[in-house]
Amino acid sequence: MNTKEGFFCGLEVVQDSTFLGASADFQAAKVVLLGVPLDQTTSYRAGTNQGPEEIRNVSQVLEDYSLYLRAGFSPYTFYDCGDLLLPRGNLNKSLQLIENAVEKIIEAGKVPLLIGGEHLLTFPTVKALYRRYPRLVILHFDAHADLRDTYLAEKLSHATVMRRVLELGAVSIYQFGIRSATAEEEKVAEQFTYFYPYTVKENLKRCLPRLKGSPVYITFDIDLIDPGFAPGTGTPEPGGISPHELFSILPLLRELKIVGFDLVELSPPYDNGQITAVLAAKIIREIILLISLQQQA
Repeated sequence: MNTKEGFFCGLEVVQDSTFLGASADFQAAKVVLLGVPLDQTTSYRAGTNQGPEEIRNVSQVLEDYSLYLRAGFSPYTFYDCGDLLLPRGNLNKSLQLIENAVEKIIEAGKVPLLIGGEHLLTFPTVKALYRRYPRLVILHFDAHADLRDTYLAEKLSHATVMRRVLELGAVSIYQFGIRSATAEEEKVAEQFTYFYPYTVKENLKRCLPRLKGSPVYITFDIDLIDPGFAPGTGTPEPGGISPHELFSILPLLRELKIVGFDLVELSPPYDNGQITAVLAAKIIREIILLISLQQQA
């Protein structure tokens, strides 16, 4: 494997391969991919640090054209920075590096697309975006509410990430597909977020009219999908939606102004035959095309 180490906007990155169809021209790209192999607070099944590399590897089996969107990568361009080099055992520094990297992507006029990695990476990403977009809306697709105040005595965790995002201020959070929460999390969700457990498509359709025109960040935990279809994740939760339903939902997002996206919680050591990784790569392909089509409009 040909591993390359280098720098992206002054930050250390490492790259074994690029995502399907990535351009070598950063300046021409509309969307910038950044791998974030963060796996420091995973509490059950570790391995999300392997997610970015696995997704890139399996992306090579995909077509560069989407039948769902009737669009392909040509003439659109996106750039793959590689994986951000994160210090082991230093969570605060890792989060700061993620925030800095996202800020540099935004300053360059690009849309950041992060490949995780555990879900905590959403917090520093949203911090950077919130400074640029004070009326930022978060669409959170997940099996878990992630609204605990602490988890295993820690304030910064994959299980507390949306609670930390709430504390940033006037960020609006819409939660879809949630099917696991504590009683406290449910109270917080009902009071402070737009909380739509279980059902995704119909609830999203109802929300779309009031989301149009707002800057939208999408955070997508792969465990939204039922573990029968997507077993390769750290905290599997039965009762999720199917990939077929998901891909019927994604075109609805074309109506939104997407300013950033992350896909998190793929854990390759628990993936059977790379089926979860291929699904994750296909989701990323669709999102790249969605954002590219929006920017063209």
